Amino acid sequence: MKILIVGLGSIARKHIAALKSLKVESKIYALRSNLNALIEEGVENIFDLEDERIVFDFAIISNPTHLHYQFIEGLAKKGIPLFIEKPAIHSLKNAEKLGDLIENKKVVTYVACNLRFHPCISFLKNKMDSEALRINEVNVYCGSYLPDWRPGKDFRAIYSANAAMGGGVHLDLFHELDYIHWLFGNPIKTHSVKGNKSSLNINAIDYANYVLEYENFTTSIILNYYRRDSKRTIEILFDDETLTIDLIKNSIINNLGIVIFQSEGFNIIDTYKNQMEYFINNLKGNRKQMNNFANSIEVLKICLNNE
Repeated sequence: MKILIVGLGSIARKHIAALKSLKVESKIYALRSNLNALIEEGVENIFDLEDERIVFDFAIISNPTHLHYQFIEGLAKKGIPLFIEKPAIHSLKNAEKLGDLIENKKVVTYVACNLRFHPCISFLKNKMDSEALRINEVNVYCGSYLPDWRPGKDFRAIYSANAAMGGGVHLDLFHELDYIHWLFGNPIKTHSVKGNKSSLNINAIDYANYVLEYENFTTSIILNYYRRDSKRTIEILFDDETLTIDLIKNSIINNLGIVIFQSEGFNIIDTYKNQMEYFINNLKGNRKQMNNFANSIEVLKICLNNE
């Protein structure tokens, strides 16, 4: 397989590692804008997408979010299947136009939300799909400390901290909205409060609070960039029990303190391998990908509510 990478950063390297771990027979090309760009082992630099000598089997879009649109558009016009790092785009402006292009060109797309492959999320998905459960309330919390994300770098200089580059906690932590949408579907109503009033002093949104109204229950989702002790949990209040899902400890505990699920030996990096395997298997088998561009735009509409 010939694979193009647009944006050779930390996320792209995780996808490359996933490809290598799957032992996919591939040739990886990276689109570079700087003629003096460093050469990475196992990756060939290219500088022009119009080079017709290379026919790509798929492309990975992993550059800063505010640049996604132009490359999705350009590659979709060529009919190249797209593996797009979440969120697909950072604004709803012209999203419908881009969606129409993808549909008309019959381009295969997958928006990479790797937490769908977290064993605790998989457990919940199976539980929701196989059992008739009455939910009364769902509470989601995800908070971590942005300066710790990339040690040795000025956190204010990275795209996460800069609104103009598509940064902001609501876009970075898009996973929480994505898996809730995947588990429970589209809400009837959405409310949100977003701000950047913390001591981080960045111009991107560093706090977001969503309330999603479903027919029989309400979901609260809180996201932030400034929590020193990282926390990533889901609390589901059923009629007869409460489940607390800890996505860092990889465990699910009920209200009696009993561990009903624990994924021993799991590492979050495993989700990148499982996700890539899913995408490639579906691509080879000509099967429909979950979470295509159109699906993910529905989540983006919730994400950008009131903007």
